[in-house]
Amino acid sequence: MKTIQVVAALIFHEGKLFATQRGYGAWRDYWEFPGGKIEPGETPEEALVREIREELDTGITVLSHVCDVEYDYPEFHLSMQCFRCEITSGEPKLLEHEAAKWLGREELDTVDWLPADWNILPDIKENWPAE
Repeated sequence: MKTIQVVAALIFHEGKLFATQRGYGAWRDYWEFPGGKIEPGETPEEALVREIREELDTGITVLSHVCDVEYDYPEFHLSMQCFRCEITSGEPKLLEHEAAKWLGREELDTVDWLPADWNILPDIKENWPAE
């Protein structure tokens, strides 16, 4: 089975976490943390900064590693590294996603997450930053 290496941004602001809704593909309408594939020669952090610029036209700083997720989708194996990030420039603009929300800790279970993203919710709740 093919493995796809991706990164995900856990962007916190004023006690809320940013989530995006896919607007394309087999998993359209499911929610995820923004990010994407690591390109050859990139570090995970470099890939995340690039992906957020491409997807949201926003600058971020990668603060810390939160967790890793390994998940088998029917077509591929996903290896995802998740990082806590902060916005350093711009406001998120939806260039690839259908919708976005800022979710409080108690609201994380209110959206239909992609299967791999469901798996990181316990780590996120445990590592929720104090504001």
